[in-house]
Amino acid sequence: MHGPASPGWLLVALCALTGGYCLLRMRSAVEEQRRAAGGEALMGFGMAAMAVPAAVAVPPRWAWVAYVVVFGAAAVRALWAARTSAHHLHHLVGAVAMVYMAVVMAASPGSHGGGSPVLTGTLLLYFAGYVLWAGGRLMPVAGPGSVNVARGGTGWGDRPEVARACRLSMGIGMFAMLLTV
Repeated sequence: MHGPASPGWLLVALCALTGGYCLLRMRSAVEEQRRAAGGEALMGFGMAAMAVPAAVAVPPRWAWVAYVVVFGAAAVRALWAARTSAHHLHHLVGAVAMVYMAVVMAASPGSHGGGSPVLTGTLLLYFAGYVLWAGGRLMPVAGPGSVNVARGGTGWGDRPEVARACRLSMGIGMFAMLLTV
């Protein structure tokens, strides 16, 4: 990733931790949640690897080709899964954004600003909107008579609020990475 090293390392840590939590979510008893968590883990770890500051290591061209292949396949899978759940459209946009960033990085390694301003701007608007929407979903809604009840027996992989926080952090990470394209 282009840009200063310390924000890059913070982004690497954020994305790697998010990917790690998504691996924990893959232990859920709900099949759909396991599948979504697998795609999100791939995205988190892929973003972490892509966010390593360029001053530390500039990946060889074949690594960017590998990104295009892996996230291109993830995009096709998300497109197929979107037939049954609209949530997978977000995974599709994320995978397409990863393919786009890999193509830009392969075309102009070590430089800044090699992407299409229209496509980059569109993706930035999408992820900014997604971050605002996802952040709003994390706010507690307390109404008259609402009671906070602890969920007995709910494991870390089945906590929807933590899954939402992970999606929010990946959206923020994607926005930050797109700013450097």
